[in-house]
Amino acid sequence: MGSPRETASAPASSSAPAPARATIQARFPGAALLGQRESPESGLQKQYSNLCMEKSQKINPFILHILQELDEEVKKGLEGGITLNIAGNNRLVPVERVTGQDFWILSRILKNCRYINGLDVGYNLISDVGAYYAAKLLQKQLYLTYLNLMFNDIGPEGGELIAKALHKNQTLKYLRMTGNKIENTGGMFFAAMLQINSSLEKLDLGDCDLGMQSVIAIATVLTRNQAIKAINLNRPILYGEQEESTVHVGRMLKENHCLVALHMCKHDMKNSGIQQLCDALYLNSSLRYLDVSCNKITHDGMVYVADVLKSNTTLEVIDLSFNRIENAGANYLSEALTSHNRSLKALSVVSNNIEGEGLVALSQSMKTNLTFSHIYIWGNKFDEATCVAYLHLIQMGRLKPDNTDVEPFVVDGHVYLAEVSNGLKKHYYWTSTYGECYDHSSNSVHSSSAMCKFVPSAISSCLPIQVSNDHFSVHSTPIDCSAFPFLPFPTKTLNILALLIVSYIHAWDFHLTVNLRVVSLFYLCSFMYSDLNFFPALETLARYCYPNMWMFTSWCFSKFFLKLNTVFNMVMI
Repeated sequence: MGSPRETASAPASSSAPAPARATIQARFPGAALLGQRESPESGLQKQYSNLCMEKSQKINPFILHILQELDEEVKKGLEGGITLNIAGNNRLVPVERVTGQDFWILSRILKNCRYINGLDVGYNLISDVGAYYAAKLLQKQLYLTYLNLMFNDIGPEGGELIAKALHKNQTLKYLRMTGNKIENTGGMFFAAMLQINSSLEKLDLGDCDLGMQSVIAIATVLTRNQAIKAINLNRPILYGEQEESTVHVGRMLKENHCLVALHMCKHDMKNSGIQQLCDALYLNSSLRYLDVSCNKITHDGMVYVADVLKSNTTLEVIDLSFNRIENAGANYLSEALTSHNRSLKALSVVSNNIEGEGLVALSQSMKTNLTFSHIYIWGNKFDEATCVAYLHLIQMGRLKPDNTDVEPFVVDGHVYLAEVSNGLKKHYYWTSTYGECYDHSSNSVHSSSAMCKFVPSAISSCLPIQVSNDHFSVHSTPIDCSAFPFLPFPTKTLNILALLIVSYIHAWDFHLTVNLRVVSLFYLCSFMYSDLNFFPALETLARYCYPNMWMFTSWCFSKFFLKLNTVFNMVMI
């Protein structure tokens, strides 16, 4: 899906940026003409087509289509505040991803567009070549406030070019470099940039393979930087057990009173590290969002967090997902939220090995703390008391369905919780391709946590649909039906076929097409004809997995099987 990676040579080493520019200009002679002005009279689509013909560059149909849509919006009278979305992951059909050569042409036509203040080219293949033109665009385009370059195969040389372009840029407010392996070298250039730039407010360097040196340098610079409001330093490459990065970030928080959001996911942080951060938060009066997910924090670390919550009045969101706070840690948090804190609005304790006691305690704190409105608990150990407690919270209106990642349903008089695709990072790696972002009508195909709304995790983990960061794929791993003791089917084969059908409906929810293997369809048809228990068992499974839709699902199954049965009877005759 997407065009092959360009074989153009990357810019030269970071110590010699001038030859890098010469290398790219040699490959693209038009780079020297980047400052020339285009006529604004014609539409962007026409400008793009003409420029591609002039420079003998292949037209990218994806870019052409997006520019056509933009021209139509402009004709309707929309003049400003437009974010041009050419992300490679924002369509339900394969697109030809943007390469460095494509971005060269695109930058030429965008540099004088006054009505475009945002550009999203994430999940493409622009590499260091495209980073060169992105740097040029930042120097020429005086209206761009948002630039998303995430996951574009940009390396240290490209990171250097972009960071140096921001030395003089005074308009960009938000830059996303997520997933580009700029490494420690590129991180040091961004640290140097933060010493000079006074306009950038949000910087995302998550998953960029930053090293210890660059993380410490960025933390040190932020003690003086008064512009940055949000920083993402997720998943650096750290060595050692001393947690030096956490120590320096803690020192920064004591002196910085402008930072609002701090992301330190996957920092190998332990209880001593969270203690460093909590000690700093006693003196910090600006931080509202703290993300310490995917670390090694246990219930002992929650003692420090709970103590901070008793006195801190600014923290509004804490993400503790994928740690190991267990019941004891949940009880510490619950006591602080019940009796002391009235500022925290959202808490995520996803996958923390919490059992019923701790989860019920957190639900009780929501009843007394009216400020505490969002809680995310999926991935813990639910008992029936937990399920009932959160059912009551939702029924009484205290917990809104959109403010949690679970949805209760009842089967045979017992309450269960199913996962829904809500969460603190619901829209972090994807944007909806139709509908409003936070509306139920919008799709959630590219959400990293997008799982079927009605299928419990025990089922979804064994379905023939694999969920990765940004796509679904079909796998052929044999399904172990021993994981489904509730299935009432008389044979193992029927159990497998039932799961295949449920997975097919699961795919419908996300408007995808999952190709069931021919042999599966053959078995499905043959067993439908020969086994009288087939449809009743499927109806039971549908009622279990789709409590809000079982009547509709049963009706669809019955009509489908009736048609097939008729066809088989005709064939047999």
